[in-house]
Amino acid sequence: MNPVVIDTDPGLDDAVAILFALASGRFDILGITTVAGNLGIDVTTRNAGRLLALLGRPDIPVAAGATAPLDRPGIDEAAIHGDDGLGGTRLPEPRQRALPDAVTWLEETLVAHPAGGVDILALGPLTNIAALIRRSPEAARRIGRIIAMGGAVTERGNVGPRSEFNFAYDPEAAEIVFAFGLDLTIVPLDVTRKVRADAAYLERLRAGPIAARAAGDLIAAYFQDGRQSRPLHDPCVMLYAVAPELFGIDKLAIGIDLADDPGALEEVGSGAPLKVALAIDAEAAKDLLATGLLNEPA
Repeated sequence: MNPVVIDTDPGLDDAVAILFALASGRFDILGITTVAGNLGIDVTTRNAGRLLALLGRPDIPVAAGATAPLDRPGIDEAAIHGDDGLGGTRLPEPRQRALPDAVTWLEETLVAHPAGGVDILALGPLTNIAALIRRSPEAARRIGRIIAMGGAVTERGNVGPRSEFNFAYDPEAAEIVFAFGLDLTIVPLDVTRKVRADAAYLERLRAGPIAARAAGDLIAAYFQDGRQSRPLHDPCVMLYAVAPELFGIDKLAIGIDLADDPGALEEVGSGAPLKVALAIDAEAAKDLLATGLLNEPA
């Protein structure tokens, strides 16, 4: 697998995904770029640094990115993730100062690596990637692949009737990324809603090392009721990156609604089809997530 950049707005499920990437030993993480999404940029950037501090990885840089969508107001998700973005989960403070410009850092990083040699795992709105495309299309074309959590195909939306949060937060950014012609895989609600944790799963994690225990606390804060968590959306991006065989992929020619239900996916008559995950072996995916967090052999 190529080295990766994690572009993220942590966020409870983002945090679990990042912990998996850090603990599993399956990723060469060049850096984390943050974006306003679930919470404002100061909170999401701090949370990225806190997760790195927890696992003793101050060597991985954090670069703060977009503070708002490209062309419209943002959406606040504090009611789900808590004012701190992590549901009150206790984590240490960052050990390193965040870099000030994620787009510049992305550009320099992509130019410093072979073309096609860096993948982006996108867990939040696509604002940073769209801004990179606008500022430096030559650097953006050097991206190997993007795996992005977002959208809904046959599922109902979680913001509008058909729209999902990441794409609804900045639909113009999603439109730019879709149209640019990169190797893009979308992991939508159709898949992520099938991946939920129960009490037994939490017990398994909380008996493990620090990353697993922290993930258990984060997922507990993400419980929707007494029986199971809300969908573990963002970890599905990491799981697809390491085990694509657990997913079923369709190629669909799709675009983004910018007006009636901003962020909703819609079929288009032209343009290159995108890869969209529409099926998942949910039990195997959850087991892989736990195995990585527990740092056990796959």
